[in-house]
Amino acid sequence: MAHPRDILLGAQAAAGLLPVCDHYSGVEDRMRKSLQLQAELAEEFGTCVVDVTLDCEDGAPVGGEAEHAAMVAELACGVPASLRVAARVHPVDHPAFENDVATLVGTQGARWCHLMLPKTESVDDVDTAVATIDAAGGEGLPVHVLIESPLAVSRVFAIAAHPRVQSLSFGLMDFVSAHGGAIPASGMGLQGQFTHPLVLRAKLEIASAAHAHGKVPSHSVVTEFRDEAAVRDAARRAATQLGYTRMWSIHPAQIRPILAAMAPDAQQVEEAAAILLAAARADWAPISHQGALQDRASYRHFWQVLERAHATGRTLPAEIAPWF
Repeated sequence: MAHPRDILLGAQAAAGLLPVCDHYSGVEDRMRKSLQLQAELAEEFGTCVVDVTLDCEDGAPVGGEAEHAAMVAELACGVPASLRVAARVHPVDHPAFENDVATLVGTQGARWCHLMLPKTESVDDVDTAVATIDAAGGEGLPVHVLIESPLAVSRVFAIAAHPRVQSLSFGLMDFVSAHGGAIPASGMGLQGQFTHPLVLRAKLEIASAAHAHGKVPSHSVVTEFRDEAAVRDAARRAATQLGYTRMWSIHPAQIRPILAAMAPDAQQVEEAAAILLAAARADWAPISHQGALQDRASYRHFWQVLERAHATGRTLPAEIAPWF
């Protein structure tokens, strides 16, 4: 049976290539616990369902950036190859940026699934970062970018088009702060970040730019990190209303609510599997399923449902197991 990835040319399937949760930690003890939790979740779900990003930006003490980067590189060395570990470096104009890259990429270049670039303002910033990464031995290493200012939002489509950019994240708190008080502090809260027009517009622009260029849009943090219901609601709204296929976690308690909210439910999985199996039997020609026309346009959508189900550890029908 032909594989859907080989048949459904042109599908915007990038969302299925990354775990839906990106978990951040920057203190050594918490980083170790995060990596242990990642391994436990992978064993439970049968696949790596969460990226762990080790933070060299906010996690590094002032004056101790070099030592922190060295510690992060050492931690990554012990992560099994089946798991995904990333690092957030300092912005390209920060004095610690080049040392971050030299330390992380120069010693563990093949280990990172990507590097996160904060405070990205332009394509030039991405070019600078990529040139530095390549010079350190990280040719081809994907980069993720944080869009954290009104200026960056105005350039987000050009940034998303960069061939090394794999994902775009929204930096909620810095974005609100960049407005000099014009957006109230409530814009950083659970309700405000989904209702304030400027914040909502930025989220939509980022998601639209990502999908236009086949990249993964990653939703911002929820600061109410101990409120699991709030996290689940934010992830659900980000996925169903704004088109985000990935979300940040800043506390271990946020990971499972994000996985649950961004995973398709059992009925969606069953429907997607039935339609794609029927399509495969028809050699991917149009079919009628329960009285509705289905063709390659809808097949692409249903394939993405199955990829997202796989990425969130959902149980898949046995008939489609060979596709994964």
